[in-house]
Amino acid sequence: MSFLDLEQLPFVGMSHEFVGQRQGAPFSTYIVTAKPGQGPPLHKHPYVEVAFVIEGSARITVGDEEREVQAGGIAVIPPNTPHRFVNSGDGILRQIDIHASPNFIQTDL
Repeated sequence: MSFLDLEQLPFVGMSHEFVGQRQGAPFSTYIVTAKPGQGPPLHKHPYVEVAFVIEGSARITVGDEEREVQAGGIAVIPPNTPHRFVNSGDGILRQIDIHASPNFIQTDL
């Protein structure tokens, strides 16, 4: 068992990155802090991802479906499904994206 502080995790782009393999965990997590208009490009992963919107709002695209998701909303993204999100609000978007893999595997589209 280990204890970490969020600030001990690498911050890349708009997210702190929890890489499960480094911590002995079977999953990885992006802890997102995105500015208005910020978000990743369309991409996919070979595993399930679950996105929890904690604060703010995001426009989330999963396959052919796009929805406005507010704080408290959850998106379940199937493996190999093109997806993306963008902070659609005026404030900070805080989101936790759990990846069912001990390492991040991402293909940008």
